[in-house]
Amino acid sequence: MNWTDLRQSLIGKVPPVVLPPSLKLPVLPTAVIEFNRKADDPNAGAHELAKIVEADAGLTCELLKHANSASMGLRTRVNGAKQALSVLGIRNVKMLLISFGVERALKASQSKLVNFQVFAAGNLERALFARELSRRTGADSELSFAASMLTDFLLPALGNELLETYLSFLSLPDSTRPALVQFERKAFGWDHALAMGQMMHSWNFPDDLVCSVLLHHAGLTLLKHPQMKSTSCAVVACASLIPDPLKQSPDGLKQLLELEAIIPNLSVQEMAENVQRSFQELGQGLKNPFPLVRRLEKLLVSASPPGQLTTASSGP
Repeated sequence: MNWTDLRQSLIGKVPPVVLPPSLKLPVLPTAVIEFNRKADDPNAGAHELAKIVEADAGLTCELLKHANSASMGLRTRVNGAKQALSVLGIRNVKMLLISFGVERALKASQSKLVNFQVFAAGNLERALFARELSRRTGADSELSFAASMLTDFLLPALGNELLETYLSFLSLPDSTRPALVQFERKAFGWDHALAMGQMMHSWNFPDDLVCSVLLHHAGLTLLKHPQMKSTSCAVVACASLIPDPLKQSPDGLKQLLELEAIIPNLSVQEMAENVQRSFQELGQGLKNPFPLVRRLEKLLVSASPPGQLTTASSGP
């Protein structure tokens, strides 16, 4: 896949999105933006890149914590950013820094539109689902995670500034409510995926990451595309079907269950349970009142014949 060609086809000739001038955007740490710009410079060495990371103590701490986590299984302890770059590779460090930066920026945000605790928890859950699914499809797991963290990055700010318009979307009956991106295109002439993709391109983020965000509302169609089915674009689009407070994808949960018919030997319920365990380990105090695993249990129970309980619903 030529990601630059795809990115250009998606936004190359599209006029820049004109956001409200008073819009207060979430701010990614300067080190994240600077690292992405320098990482593609062939003259930038590990020492220079490490200095950029080390300028932000919080990012450095998160990077070392990840590198030394049990999930990485490294035999030697990583003691600095330069060593992390050597062990993990520049590309993986880039994706990790983006994920850490997004999480920090969202924690500093506020929303008039939705309960921000629920929004942030759902954002992390979708990213963890994307990482889990990427391991089943052969996609880049860190890229998938970072892209899913970024997909709804602008929505809290857009909801604050354009509150009445987004509330009118939420007030539509479930039976007639379109996908959020369709509603945005009709109301504004653009959608949050396009706005975020253009912004990411201006930050010099990798084209495959940009494309994954631009296409995150493509649904299951990318899994059926011969070139896209094993990419992060397909994985992130599937993760975006998980229900969220803004009800972005009508029937998203039912569509998600169709994964079992597309990917052999895949259990969405089992994946949801794995995601729930990862969320409890990485949530750092976030509480998710409507986890995917519970939504699936409720859906399966409602689909069962009267008097018959499914295996998934028989637990506590």
